[in-house]
Amino acid sequence: MTTPSMDDLCRIYVKIRTKKQEVTKDYDASMAVFDEKLNTLAGAMKDILVATGGTSIKTEHGTVYSTIKTKYYPMDWSMFGEWIIKNNALDLLEKRVAQRNTAQWLDEHPNNPPPGLQAESEATVVVRKS
Repeated sequence: MTTPSMDDLCRIYVKIRTKKQEVTKDYDASMAVFDEKLNTLAGAMKDILVATGGTSIKTEHGTVYSTIKTKYYPMDWSMFGEWIIKNNALDLLEKRVAQRNTAQWLDEHPNNPPPGLQAESEATVVVRKS
């Protein structure tokens, strides 16, 4: 058995990636139809709950109930950040590192890395279609 050439591997890779993109696009389009129908039905059920003044209705096929989901976000990050520091309220922030900003910081300040920062790098293969 002969070892495939880099060109053969690249050709096959691009072909599979293209097919995957097509399948994903078709899947997303199919799911959008279902999502639209489900959203329409959910809206109709919400309207009934509001009209009846209820928070839940039990039916033969299931129980419909409403929930409230609240999302918080600052209108002014500068003010919010100052407030966080002033009130020692770091627990209001999620613990994750902004990857791109951290990489930029390290590029610009190679002698001043944040303490306790760990980095993991992994080599990956990228194929561009010619």
